[in-house]
Amino acid sequence: MKKVELVRQRRLPLLVLVAFTAFGAGGLCNASMGTAWAAGYRKLDVFAKVLAYVENSYVDDIDGNQLVYGAIKGMLSVLDPYTVFLPPEELAEMRSDTAGEFGGLGVELSAGDGGGLVVVAPLDDTPAARAGIVAKDRILAIDGEATREMSLHDAVMRLRGAPGSKVKLTIMREGFTAPRELALQRDRVRVQSVEARLYPGGYGYVKVKSFQERTDAALAKALNGLRTENDGAELQGLVLDLRNNPGGLLEQGVRVADRFLSSGVIVSTEGRGGKLLDVERAHAPGTEADYPLIVLVNGGSASASEIVAGALQDHGRGVIMGTQTFGKGSVQTVIDLEDGSGLKMTIARYYTPKHRSIHGKGVAPDVVVAEEEAAAKDAPRPIAPLERDAPPPNVASSSEDRLPPVAPPTARPDGQLRAALDTLQGWETFQAQRALPKVETAVLDD
Repeated sequence: MKKVELVRQRRLPLLVLVAFTAFGAGGLCNASMGTAWAAGYRKLDVFAKVLAYVENSYVDDIDGNQLVYGAIKGMLSVLDPYTVFLPPEELAEMRSDTAGEFGGLGVELSAGDGGGLVVVAPLDDTPAARAGIVAKDRILAIDGEATREMSLHDAVMRLRGAPGSKVKLTIMREGFTAPRELALQRDRVRVQSVEARLYPGGYGYVKVKSFQERTDAALAKALNGLRTENDGAELQGLVLDLRNNPGGLLEQGVRVADRFLSSGVIVSTEGRGGKLLDVERAHAPGTEADYPLIVLVNGGSASASEIVAGALQDHGRGVIMGTQTFGKGSVQTVIDLEDGSGLKMTIARYYTPKHRSIHGKGVAPDVVVAEEEAAAKDAPRPIAPLERDAPPPNVASSSEDRLPPVAPPTARPDGQLRAALDTLQGWETFQAQRALPKVETAVLDD
């Protein structure tokens, strides 16, 4: 399978601006290009003059690389918030994310409408999660500095830092009468992207927390482990939990979807003007057995999580349960530049097999189970995995502030999971009572 990620990589010289300047008059100003387009590149003459004035006459000595990097960042700031320039140290930091370990708070962010930052999802068992930060929270300030004009990447870098160091966040949430301040202590965020446990009756549960470099391999190992624990028998059903999964590597999302699909399109990507850039298809080898499958999603499920959920939904392979997903449907590529820096640029939108765009819309569940309603309904019915698989309680650190919970604390029964397990146990009745949604458009196939 071709490697398709939020991190596609190719090489491009950093001095491409110089090339445009040198050859702009002959190459860019031909009849095939609009006058406005050519005039835009002639502005590079202005850029070169300003750069020369600053280097020769500015009151303080300044690093030329800093000037060029700043100019590139300024240029990209007029595009979408996911398109950013990455100096060498920031590029290395970004790649540490996909490797699964970094120092920080463990929160995925998006740019909000009108500026500022919106939480996509906190990663489990991280300072952000322990402090009660949830999807859709707005971060108004970091260490007292407003985020309205702050780039997404700059904000992420401000949240990163050595474990044990502190950072202050100003948080606003729907229902708050005023912003709340939190003083959080950074920690080493080690993301084990997959966890699994077996429930009585041979029902499996797998939570995919994010899509990292080895997520598909970890999922395969987890599923095989569940079968071994089930005395070697096939699972009677599976809950695939993508709640609060902010995404990650698109390639790994495709592979996870491929594990449950034997054929057909998983995702297609379209670039400028609707040009088809890539189509990822499922393959029969390695496909899981056709056991009942329920996919749990919520407002913190984004990007690659939505690709998986959308593909399984369109092919009728699983029932999507929970609440509406986040709606991040753009694809970024990382271009390696010659000095070790990089350009992360939005190049496409992705579409589900039925050509549904997720961007700004999300994936609607087949069965809506609100977190608060499920918790209230199922509170007297605690769910328990086999005892040896029970995870430790998630307890907030006394050294951190904490927001008031939007629902009962994490020790409460998980009503959405309870609903999913109940559905698996009554699968035949469920199928008889509710057919999967029928959509007029046909699923793309090979």
